[in-house]
Amino acid sequence: MIANHYRVVLPAAVVAALLTGCTRQSAKGADARAPLDAVTSAVIKLPITTSSPQARHHFLLGQREMDLGRFIEANAHFKEAVAQDSGFALAYLDVANTGNSLDEFKNNLALAERHAAGASDAERLLIQAARKGFDNDVEGQLKLAKELTEKYSDSPRAWLAVADIQSNMNRNADARASMQKAVGLAPRLYVAHTALGNSYLFGEPRDFAVALEHMQQAEALAPEEPWSHDLLGDVYRAQDNLEKAREEYTRGHELNPREAGLLEQRGHVNSFLGNYVAARADYDSSMTLGRANEKPGFAEFRALVNVHAGDPEGAITELNRLVAAIDTMGVPEPRGAKIDALTLVAAIATHTRNFPAAAQALKQRAALVRQQVDEVGTDAFRRGQEATIAYFDGWLAARRGDYATARRLADQVAKLVEPDANPRKLEPMHALKGYVALYQGHFSEAAGHFRQGNPFDPYIKYQLALAEAGAGNAVQAKKLFREVATYNFNDVGFALVRKDALQKASGTL
Repeated sequence: MIANHYRVVLPAAVVAALLTGCTRQSAKGADARAPLDAVTSAVIKLPITTSSPQARHHFLLGQREMDLGRFIEANAHFKEAVAQDSGFALAYLDVANTGNSLDEFKNNLALAERHAAGASDAERLLIQAARKGFDNDVEGQLKLAKELTEKYSDSPRAWLAVADIQSNMNRNADARASMQKAVGLAPRLYVAHTALGNSYLFGEPRDFAVALEHMQQAEALAPEEPWSHDLLGDVYRAQDNLEKAREEYTRGHELNPREAGLLEQRGHVNSFLGNYVAARADYDSSMTLGRANEKPGFAEFRALVNVHAGDPEGAITELNRLVAAIDTMGVPEPRGAKIDALTLVAAIATHTRNFPAAAQALKQRAALVRQQVDEVGTDAFRRGQEATIAYFDGWLAARRGDYATARRLADQVAKLVEPDANPRKLEPMHALKGYVALYQGHFSEAAGHFRQGNPFDPYIKYQLALAEAGAGNAVQAKKLFREVATYNFNDVGFALVRKDALQKASGTL
């Protein structure tokens, strides 16, 4: 998948909009944010095909907003672009990229494909790459992106497209080389620096000093943008400087008091600091301001405060209430929001051995996912979703001690993903087999599987640490526990294991 920013939560594969350098058409009225064009939408060097000046204008505004982390605003501009030119293929693609529902992604990708014949070769490559990503053909997607760099070697956006796919394949050395190529071509391109910063922040091997350097360079290019302070706060979180992170998130919110995401971020930090009343207040405030699908997402994190506070049952109760309330929230993707919340319930309940709650959540979740499968109608999407269903069912079976069923479901995951051209496709299968071995006390075997699991998931890394400790590899286990303990990016897995990881990192194994 080609992702614009690591935190974007979209219903399917996201494809970076790669544009051509051109002179912005004048708009009616002053644009106070126009000075930011120089570090965003004016740095492109790929062709755009539209005969409408107003369509081009809104398209470039959308690119600027997308670069700066304003995805809801970007979506509105891309929609205006296609309203001005109904044949604007690349604009349809970016409506999909920034869409707020699975239908919006699917339908606009189809519209981009329908109008691709009238687009440039660069635009057609981007559209084809989006389809490859949606069909789980990551290797085919990378091939198309590399073709883009061969034809437009002076386009920093083309190199960032390659880097995004390489990152998703966990080929971080290659991804960083591609990002550096983009920075060399356009040293003042904001998104090139944020991409590098995020690579060193989340990709292995991590280097927080380099991440901070690039986020600071991005902030120097757009110091009054909330997203700059959001990203700086992320680096300080990774460095375990939680107070400094909170300061940056507060600063970002002050720059735009309507920006709900910065309050959510501050809520994460307060959760980690044990300031649970303040964390809940931050999440409540973010929910009040939330737009599009943000409100249920913020509510999920509010529920996770219970897990951080040692009350997983309270989290399950709050999440189930959220599932029941989502249809009243007026969000664009209520089914997807329910699936997300039920996934959290299943994870918490499975981890804590609340088997009835886990089974009920997985039953509800599977029914909703299969509704999505029927609507999308592609074999690749069906297989991917069925593999995820099998993974969760297998984890619950393993936790219950039904190892034969868990092993069978692990094999089913492998069979479902077999056609996918994705080097990471077997990570869920290895995680399942790791659980089976770990729960039975076969620690060396478990460690071998977890090493082949998702390297970015702190919950999997925690399981690997347990396996290494059980196998007698205390030094390696302690190192892994320390990495998990200071991961500091909120998700259900981290919430479930953080306190124990902190204890094991500082105690005797």
